[in-house]
Amino acid sequence: MRSHPREKSGRNDPCPCGSGKKYKQCCLSNTDLAFPGPKTLDTPWSRQRDASDRITADLLRVLKRDFGDATLDAWADFNQDDDPVPLNEMPHEVSIFSPYVLFEWDPERPLRRSAQKPKGGVVVQAYLKKSANRLSALEHLILEQAIARPVSFYEIVRVHPGYGAVLRDLLIGEETEIEEHSGSEMMRSGDVLYAQIWILPEVATSGRLAPIPIPPDRKVEIIKLRAQLQRKIKRQNRELAVADLTRYADEIRAVYLDIRDALSKPPKLQNTDGEPFLSHKIHFNTQSAQSTFDALAPLAWGVDKEALLEEAERNPDDSLRSIKFAWLKKGNKMHPTWESTVLGHLKIFGKTLLVEVNSANRAKRIREEIEKRLGSQATHVGTETETPEQIIKQAKRRKALHGAEEEIDQDDLMRDPEIRRQIEAEVQKQVEGWVRTKIPALGGCTPLQAVADPDGREMAEALLQGWERQNEAPGSAGIVRPDINALRRLLDLPVKTESPIK
Repeated sequence: MRSHPREKSGRNDPCPCGSGKKYKQCCLSNTDLAFPGPKTLDTPWSRQRDASDRITADLLRVLKRDFGDATLDAWADFNQDDDPVPLNEMPHEVSIFSPYVLFEWDPERPLRRSAQKPKGGVVVQAYLKKSANRLSALEHLILEQAIARPVSFYEIVRVHPGYGAVLRDLLIGEETEIEEHSGSEMMRSGDVLYAQIWILPEVATSGRLAPIPIPPDRKVEIIKLRAQLQRKIKRQNRELAVADLTRYADEIRAVYLDIRDALSKPPKLQNTDGEPFLSHKIHFNTQSAQSTFDALAPLAWGVDKEALLEEAERNPDDSLRSIKFAWLKKGNKMHPTWESTVLGHLKIFGKTLLVEVNSANRAKRIREEIEKRLGSQATHVGTETETPEQIIKQAKRRKALHGAEEEIDQDDLMRDPEIRRQIEAEVQKQVEGWVRTKIPALGGCTPLQAVADPDGREMAEALLQGWERQNEAPGSAGIVRPDINALRRLLDLPVKTESPIK
């Protein structure tokens, strides 16, 4: 087991290639020319990487030899769950779980962490008992950082791809410029990292890093965590410090786990009332088309019968044959600017009534309305339901059979400048109504109310950044992308003048 750094040639030593020249005049200078960017031969960054790799290999051997049977317990402790998803189903989590096991995990640690300087977990303590006197000064420093530095949430402020980035600790505000070569290629300004930073002589770098970057809109949970931690130390009349983050490591990791799990789940589809999406087709037999229409026409709030009948189909004797109309209600709680909300669609044809709604609650309400208004004139025949996944599968089948004709038609429509202007104006009007909408993520406040508080301003900005990310997704000509800067102006937040740095 190698525990000392391997020997490296000094600048004035004979070059190891055997040329007889000094190292600085031979291979070192050639390397500098071939690789003008960050040096990987003998730099503070490469030295700490080599030392870190050696320590990790040694610790993994200790883990396997002395604690191999306890890995499942450590995984449960890391996830703060007695029955977590198995690690083999989340292999990407090894990059953040492995350092936890090697440097932090201690099954005997009390529930409340001490305010004293951390001593490390059982694996690293077992390693130090046998190997401490054989470690180099750099290896001692790395172990000290791995044990004592907090794992926190870092916002990416600036990126220098291939070299490093400037990170800001969202909990204590500390900014650090780190050197990170291949990792920085994947970083993007505005994202958040759950990570540990090592501050070593001549270099700062990431000591551990969660595998998935956290998108900007999830900063809201982290800002709420910061407020909670600040309340915990309020009596001490000071700001959060590095030592506090170590003490509250479990609370910080709990927020990471919540965000991780939320990001790994498929999006939860909801209708405009915030109800879980589940398509219902409700079938009734009725006495006649006319009597059914007369009883149910008032369900179209704000539209009179004459207007509805303009779209009706009639029999040769002028009696009503079929008609379609929307079930409407006044306003919308989630979108205050909306004049009305479409709750479902009714289709009457002959003695048949078909109602389509998109939630279980709406299905229950409309059935009660129909049975109340029609009484014995309506008989419920049956109800069909479809999940979002089933609907998507059906849509894919139809597209495979009929091509993308509908999409093409919509795109052609949106290429008409006048039509596009009207649709964009309507979308923007609805989007701008968001600033006066109560948002659960903002604690039930509207964005206009939230920005009166510093934390609220940061949360609102995070939500807007997330919205901008969604706007960047490629789409067809029919996609309308709202102006997010208009929302910033309404909220008196800084307006962005250029695209986010990738």
